[in-house]
Order: sequence, then C-alpha cells, then structure tokens
Amino acid sequence: MPERSESDSRKLLRRLRDTLATPGKGQDRLDAITHLIADSMGTEVCSIYLFRDPETLELCATEGLNKDAVHKTRMKLGEGLVGRVARSGLPVNAADAPSEKGFRYMPETGEELFSSFLGVPIQRVGERLGVLVVQSKTARQFSDDDIYALDVVAMVLAEMTELGAFVGDDGGMRALHKQPVMLRGSSGQEGAAEGHVWLHEPRVVITNPVADDPLTEIDRIRDAVGQLRVSVDDLLSAESLDKEQKAVLEAYRMFAHSRGWLRRMEEDIQRGLSAEAAVEREQNAARNRLEQVPDAYLRERLQDLDDLSNRLLRILTGQGRDTGAEMPENPVLVARNIGPAELLEYGRKLKGVVLDEGSVGSHAAIVARALAIPLVINAGRAVNEALNGDHILVDGDQGIVHLRPEETVARAFRDKIAMLTEAQKRYASLRGLPATATCGATVALHMNAGLMADLPSLEGSGAEGVGLFRTELQFLVRSKMPQRAELARLYARVMDAAKGKRVAFRTLDIGSDKVLPYMKPPEEPNPAMGWRAIRVGLDKPGVLRMQLQALIRAAAGRPLTVMFPLITELGEFREARAHVMRELHREKSLGHLVPEKVEIGAMMETPSLAYAPQAFFELTDFISIGGNDLKQFFFAADRENELVRRRYDTLNISFLSFLQQIVARCRDTGTPLSFCGEDAGRPIEALALAAIGFRSLSMRPASVGPVKALIRQVSLIDALAVIEAARADGAESARPALMDWLAGQGG
Repeated sequence: MPERSESDSRKLLRRLRDTLATPGKGQDRLDAITHLIADSMGTEVCSIYLFRDPETLELCATEGLNKDAVHKTRMKLGEGLVGRVARSGLPVNAADAPSEKGFRYMPETGEELFSSFLGVPIQRVGERLGVLVVQSKTARQFSDDDIYALDVVAMVLAEMTELGAFVGDDGGMRALHKQPVMLRGSSGQEGAAEGHVWLHEPRVVITNPVADDPLTEIDRIRDAVGQLRVSVDDLLSAESLDKEQKAVLEAYRMFAHSRGWLRRMEEDIQRGLSAEAAVEREQNAARNRLEQVPDAYLRERLQDLDDLSNRLLRILTGQGRDTGAEMPENPVLVARNIGPAELLEYGRKLKGVVLDEGSVGSHAAIVARALAIPLVINAGRAVNEALNGDHILVDGDQGIVHLRPEETVARAFRDKIAMLTEAQKRYASLRGLPATATCGATVALHMNAGLMADLPSLEGSGAEGVGLFRTELQFLVRSKMPQRAELARLYARVMDAAKGKRVAFRTLDIGSDKVLPYMKPPEEPNPAMGWRAIRVGLDKPGVLRMQLQALIRAAAGRPLTVMFPLITELGEFREARAHVMRELHREKSLGHLVPEKVEIGAMMETPSLAYAPQAFFELTDFISIGGNDLKQFFFAADRENELVRRRYDTLNISFLSFLQQIVARCRDTGTPLSFCGEDAGRPIEALALAAIGFRSLSMRPASVGPVKALIRQVSLIDALAVIEAARADGAESARPALMDWLAGQGG
C-alpha cells in the first residue's frame, strides 16, 4: 500500500466531520464511520469496540465483519488483541494477527478471513472509551502514517463521543455522563453526604476537533503558546518565590519553550486536526508515556507537561476555571487533587469531597477532618465521570461514591443518613453527662482540632476539652512562614473559644506527608521514619522557639498545655522541655505575663518511648499516645499504603498487650495518659481502650456522642474480662469476642 500523504489525512478527517455532521441516529453514524474508514484506509474491515462498563468491551459497529455480531460480541479488558490495546493504551500492529500472543478468535464475527490487524485506543485525556480496529485479508504491516491516521481518527471519535454524537435508542451508545456510576475509593474522612457535584477544575470541551484552515489553526496555536510562555515568565519573575518554587516553574518554562512540543502540535494541525485537538493529542501521548515511566522524577516532569497542556487548552477555548457557573445547592467538591489552602477557601459550604488521588495523611485529608466533612480519596475516575450539578452520594465510611444514582440507591442512602441524624439526636441528649460505665469508671472524652472553625464543636459535642490542637495547619495553608504575633493572636482566640477548658497544643508536626510549601523537604527514602516532627523542631530551633513564644503570649497568664510530637527517647524530651523553660524565663525577664501553670507533655508515637527510662515518665507532665503512628510502627505497616494499612487490627491481642504495658508504666509513676487518633473515635476500639485502662480519649467531635453512648451502656470490668478470655483462648484479635459480647448486652 502507498503511504498516506498529509493531504490524505486531512481529507479523511474532513470526510469524517461531514459524516458526523449529517443528521442521523447513533448507530447509523457508527456504521457510516466504519464504512468511511475502511474505504479510506484501503482495508476490508473497520470495527469500533466501546466500553460498556470499566471491564467490558462490546463490538458496536463494523464494516466487513458479520453484522449479526454487533452488540453481541463482548470481551474483557486485556482479552485478545482488542483487549490488549484497551488495557495498554498503545497501538497493536500485526501482519499475522492469529500468530500474535494473546490473539482470541471470535467465530461469530467471521474474522478468520483476515490476517493483518491494526488497533488503536479511543481515548480522551486519561479516559479510555474503546478501540478502533482495521483488518485486511492479506498480510500487511501497517505504516507509521497508517497508525497516525487511525490514531487521529480515534481521537476525533473520542471527542464526538464526549459530545454525544453516537447516542441513541437504536443500539447506539448510551449518553456519557447520564447513566449511574459507582466509584470505589478509600475513606479519607468518615461520614455520609448527599449533594451535587462542584468540579474544582471543569473539563475543557473541544467542539471543533477537525481543522477548516490549517494556516489559521497554526496561527492560533502559536499565539496561544506565546500567551502561555508570557504567563509562565511572569510567574517566574515574582519576588516571593523560593528556590524550590522557582525550580518547578523553570521546568514549566522549559516545556513551554520547547520547540519540539510546538513542532509536533503544528504537524498534527497540518495533518488535519484543530489547534485544540492537536494539544490534546500531545497531552494523550504524554499521559501514555507517564504510565510507562518508573522514575518518579520523570513522572513529575511529564505531569508538568500535562498541566501545561490544560493551561494551553483553556487559553485556546476560553474555558477558564471560573466558568461563571453558580455553585449548586449542597455542593460536593470533585477534583483530581487539591491543596489545603484551596480546600479551606471553600470552607464549610461543602457537604463532601471526592478526590481521584490523595492519601489518608494528605493535607486535604487533614483539612477535611478539621472541617468534619466526608472525604473519599483514590476514587480514580471521578473527575472524568462527573459534571457540574450531577447528583452525588458520598459514603466516607466505606469509601464509595454514587454518581447520578438510581432512585432505589438514593432512597437507601437517605435512610442511612436519617439513621445517623437520629443517632446524633440521641447523642445530643448525653451532651452534659459523663462517660461513666456501669461499673462506675469514668472516661474523659476530648476532641481533636486544628482550626478556629472547630472550636464551636467543643460545646456542641460534649467534649471536655481539646486533647489535640494541630498547629501545623496554620503553617501548611500559607505561602510563607507565619509571624509570631499572628500565631499568638490565633492561639489566644483558641483559648478564648475554649472558655477555660484545657487545650493541648501540639507543636509543629511537619515532615513525612506534611510538607510546608516554603520549606524544601530533604530527599529521603522513607519520610515517615525520617526528618519530621520534633526532629525538625530541635534541628531548627528558631521555628520552635517562635512558636513557643507565641503560645506563652497567647496564654496571657492562663494555664498552658504544650506537647511535642514524635518523641522517641528521653534526651529529645529533655531538650524540647528545656526550650519551653528558657522561653518562659525569657518572657518573664521581658516583663511579659507568663502562664499560671504550664503542662509539658509528649506524644508517644513509636514503640521505643514505651521502653524509655523511668526518668522520662517522671519528668513528663502527661503522655498522649498518637495511635495512628504508633500502630503503623508497631506493625511496620505504612498507613499511606492501601495494600497494608487495613491489614492489621487495632484490637489485635499483641497490640492491646503492648498498650497495657504502657498503661501500667504510667500508673506506676502517676503519669496522666491519653489515647489520641482515629481509633479513639470508633466505639468498639474506644471501649477496648477504656477497658485496658485508658481514662482519657481524644477524637473528632462527631465521635464523642457514639463513644460516650456505648461506654455508658456497659461495664469496663466485664469488657476487660472478655479481652482476657480471648487472649487465653489464643485469639489473634479481641474484636470477634467483644462483638459477640456486645450483641448479648444489646449494645
């Protein structure tokens, strides 16, 4: 076969556009397109396979194969050569298809007559819609120009699919973004919400994938790239940038000024694509490369190119982030990912958040917990599937999202929300009562906080104080280090809002998954066990001293409680405590009012501190167990790793035995002890912790009611006996025994 010229490519695309512009039903259009492509490519067969669900492809139109197989032939993702193209996102070009590894013969299609095979993915910016295939009787290795031509046609088909060109009740496709979709992610913050989608970055819709005049389109792309370069250069000229921010923008600038990038887009236009379609084609290519690259640094650079492509598309189409659309009622934010400052800007207007990416310890998750809104992370396809205003259900407990749910699903979900609401009413009646078990033991329940917006929950939840105030949020949401006076004003407002109730301020806990935007993190193979928390504070004492001064001034003579994160040995605590004592002495010598009483405590987040010398337990005023980290290090299971983070149970007998040793050491020295973390707010876990001796728990405000309700129904002495019996029976976890016992108690 002679190689196809550029003018032939443009001719094919124009014929395709004219076919799509002709009024007709969805299936008729699909049939006409397969006929057109087979004719233009000089092949006997052209077939279009489309996804019916994320794992299943269906033959939706064909020229040359048995027509009776249309809408009957289906295959799984990865099955046969078609499934291979769909899974990899890469073309398959075979002169002798039956001899190819993975070939699957479909007898109902009559394809045994055809030897050569060329398949390309039908995809649109990370969303794979199907596979476009041509086949010939004679053995034929398709040329690079053949592959290119079929690839651009597949891309136009993807754009037209997005615009609903093939929708119909005649066997054509169902409309995209119309049918119900269920997405499984992970729980970032518990809770349930019903509302309407609000996209953080709305999709760019391309309505003209085929160029009318290549010269005009080339002028448009050059002008848009020029604007993009100016905007990146302007960002680089800002004086407030630090070295790391400049390095990121320099990478942006390198791509924006890349002659190869612009040249490839111009070549795409010469072959028949519009400027927008040319940008998207290069973006698709970058995304495909992104998935194949094992090197993290190179993946980030390709991500830069992806972001630049989105900027360029917005310049070309005029579809900015601010589309003028009004935020819907009960908005649920849907985004690929989002920073803490951006999420805080939305504030409590949001009913929930759904992220394609993210992690349980990400900044967004921290803010979502502070705002007490349900969060689902790693939802995968949410941004591609959702449109502004779509009806959405967010189950933060299970990590499930329902988009455009059927009424039966919505009804069941509303029943769940109603039950939760009714339960909250019951818990409200306990607000003024202590968490006293039937055996007479009382457990103090405190709440976790990190924002001023959390403090109204102190009274409403029935919490007795703030067991953990995360001070890092004020550092994470700013583009530069906050000033001492600014922090002092904030901490004073927190104490004012607490109205005399105890607030335990945890000093700056950064590093690992919490990276300040203005502080370059070190390159570390394992950040969770690296330079973080108190290690940063002791190595950079200026920041620690500034924060301590702000806390002392905020107290203005009132009692002050300070605790240091990730203390692993006695020496670290002595050094950190000495900083507090020096700052108290300094403030007093300056004539400033100092707190009437100061409590200085430590967070136990590593097993090593449980075996610290007796002197540590005598020196510290209190210990707060950071349950999330302590469990992570006890089981050597990274809590950011979805493969292992749910593998180990908090009620594992060995972990409970370890915690009991800590309780005993603290009891011997009279050291106040509390447990802080997600598990403290889960009723069954909280009951077990109280049973083994914890008399203070700190949790999110919404958990205080459920935990209090359960503790008030049972005897901690009896619960401990159940745990001890499970240990004696050789059980791995106390959970089954506790659940059976509670069922018998009617709890």
